[in-house]
This record gives sequence, structure tokens and C-alpha cells, in this order.
Amino acid sequence: MANIRPFRAIRPITDKAAAIAALPYDVYNRPEAKEVVKNNPDSFLNIDRAETQFDDSVDTYAECVYEKAHDLLWEKIEKGDFLREEAPCYYIYELTMDGRVQTGIVACASIDDYEDQVIKKHENTRADKEADRIHHVDSCNAQTGPIFLAYRANDVIREIVAKTKQTAPVYDFVSEDGIGHRVWVISDTEDLASIKNAFDGIGEIYIADGHHRAASAVKVGLKRRAEHPDYDGTEEFNFFLSVLFPDEELMIMDYNRVIKDLNGLSTEAFLAKVEELFEVRPVAKSDRKPVKKGDFSMYLGGNWYLCTIKEADRSVDPVKGLDVSLLQDLLLTPVLGIGDPKVDKRIDFVGGIRGLDELERRCGAAGDCVCAFAMYATDIQELFAVADAGLLMPPKSTWFEPKLRSGLFIHEL
Repeated sequence: MANIRPFRAIRPITDKAAAIAALPYDVYNRPEAKEVVKNNPDSFLNIDRAETQFDDSVDTYAECVYEKAHDLLWEKIEKGDFLREEAPCYYIYELTMDGRVQTGIVACASIDDYEDQVIKKHENTRADKEADRIHHVDSCNAQTGPIFLAYRANDVIREIVAKTKQTAPVYDFVSEDGIGHRVWVISDTEDLASIKNAFDGIGEIYIADGHHRAASAVKVGLKRRAEHPDYDGTEEFNFFLSVLFPDEELMIMDYNRVIKDLNGLSTEAFLAKVEELFEVRPVAKSDRKPVKKGDFSMYLGGNWYLCTIKEADRSVDPVKGLDVSLLQDLLLTPVLGIGDPKVDKRIDFVGGIRGLDELERRCGAAGDCVCAFAMYATDIQELFAVADAGLLMPPKSTWFEPKLRSGLFIHEL
């Protein structure tokens, strides 16, 4: 039973929404973030990455950076760039990319559900990355970046979403990257109760993207509980900002691998090793993208090869059976000596949004790699299976697009 409740969002006034909405803070490095805020002073990145307000001599994680984030946020709210909802609501957040639409419910999820594994994860988190967002949320007294959650589709929620989308949205804009964003407010008492009851009947919610933001939000909530031992569980710090999408609308993109050396092997010798392990055939550039599970493509020596995992090597285990796991276990570790892809500097990862031309560029004359692997995307049901088994996916197994924008919904603690 998932406790997914409505909340009083602080959100941009209509005229400011498009300018304020920003990609997640961790999409950018510091120079890129500075360039964004230079070109758009309204961008929420000013708040999410407040080090952009200082020269480079100031450390990204200095106390003054978090104080600046707090001050900028509440100055903008007081100035009137944002409004505060009068009563708790759910919100519909629709994103359109290349004609494909996915629609989520914006709400607050329970930190107890996270702790009790009703909200399930499939990745580990790093303490250093958590520490930054813990400090940011705690300093701002608000959650500003939503967690991307997934659930198995529900007829009641689907019907209310479809009905609400027949009305005029409060936001309707296309961001610079071509993604369409539309938002509706659900305030009808019966609809609020129906959505709450529907989520009450859902036993599992899954973190699709935003593991570090989720872990950080939960730890801030636990910290606030320690500071307020008389809490009763209804306080806002017991919940974290989320957008929940039905599985039927989600698409995971491929997450590809590039390799910086062949572990002392020549191109010919490495290709021979690959041919021993997989069914391999050369393919034209037009056929380089794998189209089914069990297939991946390899770019080596300026040529593309389609590789098929042999039936005897496949596994029903939710983790070992993933294509990214099989590539790692059959080839990258035993042949290339890449034992831990989280720390090995000889492997890098390229999100599917960058396209397969990026793999060719990385392996070209001006690139830094000698070989690339284009993967077939992990399926959302595979993600569910891993999480349901209480297991963890290998690093860089999933790439979700489009990215949720920060600044459209703020949850005050």
C-alpha cells in the first residue's frame, strides 16, 4: 500500500514557467551550468546550482553556496515569480518527445514507504553525491527536483488523467531541447480521493530515475524527525516530491559503452575473441542499431558488427540475464579485464539520447576510444523484476528520457 498524497505546490506563475523550468542539476558540469544561467537569469539552475553565482575560486560545496540557494529561492517566491496552491492538489505533468507522450502524477511519496521498500530501488547511491543534495534540501527547506517513480498502470488513475487533460492546462510550452511540457491541476475533491485510494491499492512503486535525490530527501526527513521527536507523521518533511508514471507509457533508452583500449590485443585478435563468444556478423551502418533483447552491436576498426548472445549463455536471473550483465560477464571482464565498471577508467558510458554517431565519434581519429558497444535498451519490466527481487542493476543500465524539469513544482518542508 503506497501512501501517495496531494500537496500544496509552490509553482511558477504561468508567464514564468517556461523560463524557470530547468533540466536536473546533475545534467551539467560547472562551466555548462554557468553558461545556462548567464543566458537565462530566470532558470531554476540558478538555485539548483547556486555556485554559478560565485567565481570559480568558491568551492561548489561551500556553505555560502547553500545559503545563496536558499536566499535566491525565497526571494523569487516573495517577489511573485511563484504562487502557492491554496489547498493540497495532485498535478498532471505531460512530456512529449518526438511525438511520444508520457503523463505522470505529481505528488508526495512517503519516506516510510521508501524505508519499508514499498518504494523500491535498483541502484546503490554514493554518500558524497547524497551529501550535496541533503545540504541543498535542508538549507532551502524545500525539495525542488522531483523523483521519477514508476508504477503498474491503474484504470482509475488513467481515467482521471484522461478526463482532466480535456481541460485547459496551466502550463503549455516547448523547451529549448524540443520537449513539450504541459501541466494540469487536479483539485476536485472526488478525484483527489479516487487517486489517493488507487495508490493505496498499489503494493509496489519503483524509482526509475533519481536514486540520489530520493535517498537525500529521505535522509533530510529522518533528520527532521530527530529534530522534532514529537512528530506525528503528517508533517511535510515525512514526504518527498515525486512524479509517478504508469509503466505502459515509459520508454527506457539504450545506455552504451565505449572502451579505451583492447587490453593489449590487436583489433584482429579481439574480433576473433568476440567471434568465439557470440554469433557475429558484419552489418551496414544503417543496420547498426540492435532491435531485440540478446543483441548488441560492436563498432571496431571502423566497422559495425551485430553480436547475438548464445542461448546457452542466457539466464533467467533478473540481473545476470540483463544484456548489460552478459556483455560485462562474458566479454568485458574476462577478455578486456574491466572488473568494476563503476571505477575502471578504461570504460565510459554514452546515453542513448546522444545517438550512435557519438559512438563512432568517440572511436574515430579525434576520439579517445577504440571500440564501442551499442546495447538494446533495458525494458521497464526488467527493471521491475530486479527491484522486486531486492537486487541491484549493473551501473549505467537505464537511460530515461525526457528528463523531468526542476522548478515547476516545489515542495516546502
